[in-house]
Amino acid sequence: MTVDYRVRLRFSSESQDAATHTNLSAVRLDGRALWIAGDETATIERLIADDPAEPTEFGDETRFRLADFVALPGADADEEADIEGLTRSGRFLWAVGSHSLRRKQIKDRHEGSKALRRLGRVEGQANRQILVRLPIADVDGVPTPVREIESGGQRHRAAALSGRDDLRRLLQDDEHIGPFLPIPGKDNGLDVEGIAVRDDRIYLGLRGPVLRGWAFVLELRPYVTPDDPGRLRLHRFDDGRLYRKHVLDLDGLGVRDLCPAGDDLLILAGPTMDLDGPVRVYRWHDACRAEIPTIVRHDQITRELELTYGEGDDHAEGLSLIGTDRVLVVYDSPARHRLTPDGAVIADVLRLP
Repeated sequence: MTVDYRVRLRFSSESQDAATHTNLSAVRLDGRALWIAGDETATIERLIADDPAEPTEFGDETRFRLADFVALPGADADEEADIEGLTRSGRFLWAVGSHSLRRKQIKDRHEGSKALRRLGRVEGQANRQILVRLPIADVDGVPTPVREIESGGQRHRAAALSGRDDLRRLLQDDEHIGPFLPIPGKDNGLDVEGIAVRDDRIYLGLRGPVLRGWAFVLELRPYVTPDDPGRLRLHRFDDGRLYRKHVLDLDGLGVRDLCPAGDDLLILAGPTMDLDGPVRVYRWHDACRAEIPTIVRHDQITRELELTYGEGDDHAEGLSLIGTDRVLVVYDSPARHRLTPDGAVIADVLRLP
């Protein structure tokens, strides 16, 4: 991996206290704004570039609570939503939770039967089961989420796919993914870790499950109705299903993020299990033109970049296109050299081949 240059992401003291800056899981560049999320909160952060044409630092952070825009399914509105994907398309910013279960970890202080009991505990969090669409308004030249916006003679409200329509419920009878719903994400269970939007189609990348080396991308077609504008519903595809499955040859890796690039999708890929690497960027050619479930292999998908990774740190989790030929990569559990004394985190900008 050859780094073209590096940028500083400067976070507020509130985000530093919440450890958002060391748990980055999603990123998307949007003009002057950089949308970013960590996996330990139910918020989305917006940073502003020092130079929109050639940014070297993003700062002036503003935090947005998801609960201020949509009703979250959890009893505690501030319980973590584990946001793993962000994307901007047209009037809307989209965010998706991991939809995963989690297994308790054995920590250094745990021994014997207590350690085994922890390892046997699997739990879910309701706020993880969300797909959210937030209207975006221009406020003083900066894209800003709002609860409602008027555009083209129509009013658009913040909306969510959750509760009775959530993705886990939708997939419970799926022949490939359904059996993996009771399994925690880091054990190769269901784990959504990327989102891309093109026109009326949404693509969700799955870190898991990976089946015999094949990774999954789900395609949805959400809409709202005038009588219930805060609820996302799903159109059916030609086969009658509410989603379409694509399977990809990522050399045994799962999807860590998705990013649209014209008709292509850039895919950040890494291990589905709790491993450090390998980590790569692939290009799924003409992904947004696919009209049937696709087996993506051979010349349909190419390996673009090989990323470095640390031992227990520097896990690439977010990918965003800069211009047409470079990508911004942010890291969960950043290595010590990425953390600056003033609370900034260093991210990489890489040039695509």
